[in-house]
Amino acid sequence: MTREHAGRIAFVTGSGRGLGRLMAEKIARRGADIVLHDLDFTAPAKYGEAKDLGEVEAQFAEFGVRTTHVTGNIGDAKAVAAMRAHIEETLGPVDILVNCAGGDIGAAGGKPVPNNALDIPLEDVQALVNNNLVGTITVCKEFIIPMRERGSGTVVNIGSVAGHLGVSDGAIYAILKAAVAHYTRCLARELTEHGVRVNCVAPGPAKTARFEATREVDPRRMDSSGKSFDRYAEPEEIADAVAFLTGRDSKFINGQILCVDGGLICWPS
Repeated sequence: MTREHAGRIAFVTGSGRGLGRLMAEKIARRGADIVLHDLDFTAPAKYGEAKDLGEVEAQFAEFGVRTTHVTGNIGDAKAVAAMRAHIEETLGPVDILVNCAGGDIGAAGGKPVPNNALDIPLEDVQALVNNNLVGTITVCKEFIIPMRERGSGTVVNIGSVAGHLGVSDGAIYAILKAAVAHYTRCLARELTEHGVRVNCVAPGPAKTARFEATREVDPRRMDSSGKSFDRYAEPEEIADAVAFLTGRDSKFINGQILCVDGGLICWPS
């Protein structure tokens, strides 16, 4: 693997655990210095993935890059500004931004109940909007404006295949991920003349610790050893797509939505 990101600084939101952590690892293996993030210091322990962000950061030593971590709600503009100040003081300005933080998480910290388009409690709608759309926009405003001023940068927003399908369960989350996809297109258009690329990865269901802990999984789709694409993704398969979109092999790919779902969007069930 080449060290094509050597000398660059990458900030991956939601990287204390799950998909975000693997995305950060893939980018670190390519030589970028890494900023880890989660809602709070002990968030990686929630599903047993690590004791805390400090333990995750220590594990990144094997990649031979500088690391630091920040915490806070991405929907809080003051918290995001504080994150940027710490990152720039500790490592320098961010060159690669991956917006992974979010999820189908309501006001009480779990999935909304009910979780459809009409009966979902309004406080859960507001929490979902803040965690997924407002949070992504807030982080982009804070970190992309400096990229625009410097004339370079790479951004990958994380959407969901749910944003491209009609769903009942998780409808508001799906709507917001559709908005993230179109926000990506609009950002890419706005930054066309400024040397900053913006793309979106839309994963299908992936076998993260949170995924397995918060829903009833189909055991037939847990097996990745065969030839079938009718299965859940391995988290690494999602992270590979993000690493590709941050690298030189994608240097003329801009404003695109890359669905990493084994073809699910072609034949939804």
